[in-house]
Amino acid sequence: MTCRMMTRAERAQLAMMLEVCAYPKPGNVDRCHDFEETRLEHFLASMIYARSSLEEAERGEGRIGEIIKHAVSATGCHEGGNTHFGAFILLIPLVYGNDISGALKAIEKTDVSDAVAFYKAFGMTKVRMHPTDNLDVNDPRSLQIIRDQEITLLDVMQHSAPNDMIAREWVTGFPLTRRGADLIKSFGHGHQAISQAFLTLLATEPDTFIIKEHGITVAQNTMSRAQMVLDRKLRIEDFDAECISKGINPGSIADIIIAAIYIALGEGWEWDF
Repeated sequence: MTCRMMTRAERAQLAMMLEVCAYPKPGNVDRCHDFEETRLEHFLASMIYARSSLEEAERGEGRIGEIIKHAVSATGCHEGGNTHFGAFILLIPLVYGNDISGALKAIEKTDVSDAVAFYKAFGMTKVRMHPTDNLDVNDPRSLQIIRDQEITLLDVMQHSAPNDMIAREWVTGFPLTRRGADLIKSFGHGHQAISQAFLTLLATEPDTFIIKEHGITVAQNTMSRAQMVLDRKLRIEDFDAECISKGINPGSIADIIIAAIYIALGEGWEWDF
């Protein structure tokens, strides 16, 4: 379906909507099932509430870290908890810079104030820190350490990259976002293309959110099960049910898929026939 030219903020909102509505998307909220405390409506509400922050990014106003904090604050007004923190870490610089190349240029300019704002945003969520993180978002002294040591937001991402695939995108040039966009475009139109791209990344990349929650063995087993679906040795519906029953949520790959949809839309991919 061809519409008028979308703004970058609208394209980001559309990417958020298309990702959560795509199905089946094993282990994640979609139009077919909710989590106990987080429903489809919470994701859609966050998509709407994020508009002003996405427009702020499109105008190139302010600092990336501060805009991420604005987005987290704006979308924290419902009872569904954090829905898009990882997605905002990817989307905000992409919207700010228009594309991957522009995002990387914007990221290079992040400074200490961006890191401080980011840690404040982190503290608004219930996202668990990795055990090796030596800066506790809930400890006010951490912000002073950031200032004293002049730690930039890019420094924070470089520190986090070994254990967090979202941070890794920042420091390696958004390779999974790029690959996801290419996969989406290759699979055609609609939710099937998104679901297939999600499954393909899940089969080849250990999701770091799963690792944080369940450990590397579970993440690797999830990859193997996803590959079985691709090889038609396991029904995707059965794999989805397994993930849901065991609380296995490939949330990081879902965030990367949102960024990938944003890029694909900007390159002419049409989500509808």
